[in-house]
Amino acid sequence: MVDEKVITINDRIPKLKEQRKHRANRRLIFFLSFFFFLILLVIYFQSPLSHIKMIEVHGNYYLPAETIVKASKLNNGTSLWKLNQEEVKERITNLDEIEKADLSRKFPNTIEIHVVEYQRVAYMYQEGKYYPILSTGVFLDELPPNQMPVDAPILKDWESGPVAQELAAEITKLSDGLFNRISEIYYTPTETDPLRVIVYMNDGYEVHSTVRNFAERIAPYPSIVKEIDPSKAGIIHMRMTPYFEEFFGEEEEEGEG
Repeated sequence: MVDEKVITINDRIPKLKEQRKHRANRRLIFFLSFFFFLILLVIYFQSPLSHIKMIEVHGNYYLPAETIVKASKLNNGTSLWKLNQEEVKERITNLDEIEKADLSRKFPNTIEIHVVEYQRVAYMYQEGKYYPILSTGVFLDELPPNQMPVDAPILKDWESGPVAQELAAEITKLSDGLFNRISEIYYTPTETDPLRVIVYMNDGYEVHSTVRNFAERIAPYPSIVKEIDPSKAGIIHMRMTPYFEEFFGEEEEEGEG
């Protein structure tokens, strides 16, 4: 039988003491680090280091970032951690063009503003100037001279008011594909239809319809166009039951003119 080596308590005591010493040192280092970390946090929050140094704006397409920052009333003297986010978001969404706004902090001293703008559904043309119309029906100030309306239909012979607002609401219901096919919309009221409109499409067709339920009435347009002989010119009537009226003779020449 092999004799087993017996370790006495006296042999183990130095190792136990060494292990306890290491654990105590690790705890001390942890508490000291945590203590200094708290001190650094206090210094950061109480010093200008926690004040806003940079404001970034994301999601804006039409509205300049400077306009959004000005509306937020945030500045370099504002504490990054003491600002009232709800108040700031409310100030930003008070802008006609802004539908939604959110804020996020980026350590150490940057604020990010994320916005969602209302869609521009049309541009009203008056006296050589273009006035954007939002999906809310709000009419904005004229476009700068160096900007052209290329992302929405142009309204001609219109006045700002309930009828134009109703049309704007209808345009928001259109599919993206149909929305992008509309070039110009003329307001041409008659005695029998005070809401009559003439729509000129980017593919060359002329559509006669009405403001009331405009989106629903013009929705079948793509399928109707597929059935029309491309060599024929005429008018697509889309008020009640859609039908195509071909130009003939003098009427065709006038239409082409």
